[in-house]
Amino acid sequence: MTSFFKILHNSSKSKARVGEIQSDHGVVKTPAFISAATKGTIKTLTPTQVKEIGIQGACVNTYHLVTHPGARVIEKAGGIQKYSGLNIFTMSDSGGFQVFSLARDSKTRQQNFLSQRGPLHPESEKNLLSSSPEASRKTNIRDEEDPFIVKISEDGVKFRSTFDGRLIEFTPEKSMEFQAAIGADINMAFDECTYYPATHEYAQKAMNRTHEWLKRCIAYKNLTNLDSTFFNRHTPKGTPGTYPLQPVQYLYGVIQGGTFEDLRKKSAEFVVSQNTPGVAIGGVSVGETKSEMREQVKWVSDYLPKDRPVHLLGVGQIDDIIDLVKYGIDTFDCVEPTRLARMGIIYQISGSISFFSTATPRRGPLAIVSKKISSPQKEIDITKSIYKNNFEKVDVDCNCYVCQSFTKSYLHHLFKSREILGYTLATYHNLWVMERLFEKIREAIVEDKI
Repeated sequence: MTSFFKILHNSSKSKARVGEIQSDHGVVKTPAFISAATKGTIKTLTPTQVKEIGIQGACVNTYHLVTHPGARVIEKAGGIQKYSGLNIFTMSDSGGFQVFSLARDSKTRQQNFLSQRGPLHPESEKNLLSSSPEASRKTNIRDEEDPFIVKISEDGVKFRSTFDGRLIEFTPEKSMEFQAAIGADINMAFDECTYYPATHEYAQKAMNRTHEWLKRCIAYKNLTNLDSTFFNRHTPKGTPGTYPLQPVQYLYGVIQGGTFEDLRKKSAEFVVSQNTPGVAIGGVSVGETKSEMREQVKWVSDYLPKDRPVHLLGVGQIDDIIDLVKYGIDTFDCVEPTRLARMGIIYQISGSISFFSTATPRRGPLAIVSKKISSPQKEIDITKSIYKNNFEKVDVDCNCYVCQSFTKSYLHHLFKSREILGYTLATYHNLWVMERLFEKIREAIVEDKI
């Protein structure tokens, strides 16, 4: 096992496991949900509310933090933990997803790449709320802005800041430097998130590029000893003109390969062989169907490390999580719970926490039942007029602050009036449900029910 990851129990039924990730900002019990904190904040929540909910970790976005306020500003402030006040376990992505996948309208990108690929799959919020069957539901749930790409090459990407137009360059080395300055506990290697639907030829080129960049990230990190010394200046903390100490940081390599089984397996073999402290699975939830996404994870499950943590990038729909922990996934990050909350979609805890198990049925809203409820109502749209005169708790089975204090009618009123408090209350509740879900998942793994 790595120095910061410990396995406490391996399920006898699947590859699921319960463990702990040790960091300078606390212990994370796995499997765990890592909440989206794109710009250094879990949208609409204060750090005090984050602690009340019991959120274990947050994922910040390197691309956005570099464009504003800038990595050096965050470093001078003492790192993202001190700057934001979150003070919980934090991951930072590499910026690769944004500068590659979200640049589809750039003329320069078209000139450089359209000869090798077709246009990217269009983003659409209707994919989130589609009434189509779950098996064909789209999983593109990213929530980002497009960068202004200037140049893409084998070395990296240059783009213009959406804030002030300044030129910013992302290479494997620059990404590592930016992430070190931001100071998150976990850093992701710079990678290319393959667009969907990509050809096999292009997916292979992107995969090879990602592998070369991983080697460069590892070499740069080893050369500069970013774990503890490179950005920890050799003068006493607090001396004028110096930077505060940064935490120990760990690097994850990222598996790519698109929707192709041979490439996914090849990428998994390579990335795992590099012996980074952890491994991430990338390039999923970018427009493919849910069944395709799950297949991509299944293909690499036999190659995933047994002694290191595995993170799945961009996946957070409840049914996906329950199924994918069986393949050995330890942590997940996704904008869905918070993004849906701001749209008025409220999770229902009883529907969310019902899943397959061989256990004897129990009573109560958090019970693990012997078979899946026939039609679990996992979420409601609080903006619908049917809730105007509904004075029930927001979720009758939930005991969070929101559900103990407010009614569906009141939340409906807040959303129809576009009051910011509505977004805060909905976000608080949805993330509360996610944390309770993962508590039950960990219990079920320990009891060998998953």
